[in-house]
Parts: sequence; structure tokens; C-alpha cells
Amino acid sequence: MAAVVVLVAAFFAYRARPKVEPVAAVSAPPVVDAAPASSSPSEIVVAVAGKVRKPGLVRLPAGARVADAVEAAGGTLPGMDLASVNLARRLTDGELVLIGVTPPPGSTGESPGAGPVAGGAGGGKINLNSATLAELDSLPGVGPVLAQRILDHRTAKGGFKSVGDLRNVDGIGASRFEELKDLVTV
Repeated sequence: MAAVVVLVAAFFAYRARPKVEPVAAVSAPPVVDAAPASSSPSEIVVAVAGKVRKPGLVRLPAGARVADAVEAAGGTLPGMDLASVNLARRLTDGELVLIGVTPPPGSTGESPGAGPVAGGAGGGKINLNSATLAELDSLPGVGPVLAQRILDHRTAKGGFKSVGDLRNVDGIGASRFEELKDLVTV
């Protein structure tokens, strides 16, 4: 009986092992003549990151839009609000499209196609009385659960009267409030 158990365990261990998948060969970049090329590339490559199902590099036809990049990345994660993303904007080769995340430090925060960012587009603050779940989720230290608590508190109390009211939300202590108070407004 022990031999059968060992054989069954070995069989499942063998089937669960990592498998090597071949990678398509990368061709050398085309040689560009010294004369300016009059034709544009037929394909672009953009990086899609953030709250999408399959972040990474995606290949799209030239002239593709942000909506095409999001679709090629498998769509957004559940609960992601794309209202603040310009899905119709044309993409360029080599671009980074951030969906629903804060841009990395040192960037301008104006990444084309970026979703809601902490501080809002153009450097403004996020309004606690009108922010979406995705906008609140983009704040540092705020995840989807805490963002939903903020929305629930706003609904239950009829809105925030001051930024200090944020302290009354379950899960926001003194240190988290200190992080958030300069990023939000009412």
C-alpha cells in the first residue's frame, strides 16, 4: 500500500513541475538609412502596468489607443474605474501606460493614459466628497478595503465636512492621517 501511495505522489509531483515554454526569437532591429524614413512603423510596443489582468509589454498596430492597450493587457481588475483615463488617446512606441496606480517617484504624474494618481491629475488634491473608489485606492496606504470604508463613511455621514473627519473612518489612525491629509480636500 505504501508503494502505491509513493507512486501516486511521485506522479502528481512530476505533473506539477514547472514547464519550460519556448520564447519567440527576437529579430535584430531593422537597419535605418541615413535619410529620414517617410513611412511610420506598422507596429508599436507599449508597457501596460497597474490594475490590469496581464501587465507587461503589448504589441499593437500603429495608431492604437489606450483602450486597445488595456484590452491587450486582459482588461482591468474588478472594481477599477476608468472614468479618469483617456481611453481614446493615441499611443506612441515605447510608452508606459499606468492604469489606476501612482506614477513612480521622479515622474511628472502626467503619464499618458494613467489612471487616478495620488494628488490627482495636474497636482490637485483628491476631493473626499466626490472621489471614486479607484481614486481613493490610489492614495498611499489606502487599499480597496479602506477606500470602500471611506466611501461608506461618506455615504453614512452625508459627506466630509473637513479633512479631519477622515480620522473617524475605521482603519485610519494618526500616522495614516498624517500621510493623507495633504493629498485630500473636501
